[in-house]
Amino acid sequence: MTAVSSGTGELEGAPAAVPPGERGATRIADRVVAKIAAQAAREAVGELPPDAARPRATVAVHRDTARVRVHLDLGYPGDVGARCGRVRRRVAERVGALTGMTVPEVAVLVERLHPVTDHGAAHGRTR
Repeated sequence: MTAVSSGTGELEGAPAAVPPGERGATRIADRVVAKIAAQAAREAVGELPPDAARPRATVAVHRDTARVRVHLDLGYPGDVGARCGRVRRRVAERVGALTGMTVPEVAVLVERLHPVTDHGAAHGRTR
């Protein structure tokens, strides 16, 4: 037996289309969110000393909210507070834009400060 079309484009006896809000959900893995956050931190930090570790991130995702912790090394001397602020803003912006999640918290943990040497300056004590 064949179903007859009712003229609306649907077959008689076929289940009705499920409304978009009831079709399911897309889940983004925590490690994917962490990779996005780490990349955003790399972009915000800029040039790092040669012996510095690359920024890494850990996240805690609950529904559509992501809380992020970024671990990074920075060159010193430099404005540590301003650089951390740039990282915080960039991570929140990129994670939010790419995942659609709310990012209420980005904790930046500076693991190490690496001395940045100016190759043209004198080293050691001078009189």
